[in-house]
Amino acid sequence: MFFDSWNDLARVLVMAGLAYLILIITVRASGKRTLAKMNAFDLVVTVALGSTLATILLNRQVALGEGVLALVSLVALQFITAWTSVRSRNVRRLVKARPTLLLHDGRMLHEAMRQQRVAPDEVCQAVRAQGIGALELVHAVVLETDGSFSVIPSSQAGSKNALDNVV
Repeated sequence: MFFDSWNDLARVLVMAGLAYLILIITVRASGKRTLAKMNAFDLVVTVALGSTLATILLNRQVALGEGVLALVSLVALQFITAWTSVRSRNVRRLVKARPTLLLHDGRMLHEAMRQQRVAPDEVCQAVRAQGIGALELVHAVVLETDGSFSVIPSSQAGSKNALDNVV
């Protein structure tokens, strides 16, 4: 059987429309940072939002009001955490990872790579993706807080202090 009743299908359509509208309004009201390029903490909140939205749509025991409250609460908590992390170093340390230096002046930093579970091939791939053919031409490769790699060619390396905020 494809569905239990036409009423169930109508309920899902109505709930989807209303929950989607509430989600869009809530995310827009909370600002750009809510779904910005994600670090691990942001990803967990985004998955929780998706799971909550799915529960609202498909679980008959969850009333629209309860689901909306859950969505608004998650977005509000994300907003409060982001707002607080900008103002408090301790909160920032709790919820955000720090960038990690994986390669410096053409040499791989194997201990840092081991700690971050990054293989040498991944660093080489990031360097090649920037069109650089040799590690010796790279000043630094940084594993960013969102899991992406930043490659700084030696020709573009600035002051020595540019890497001060990198672990």
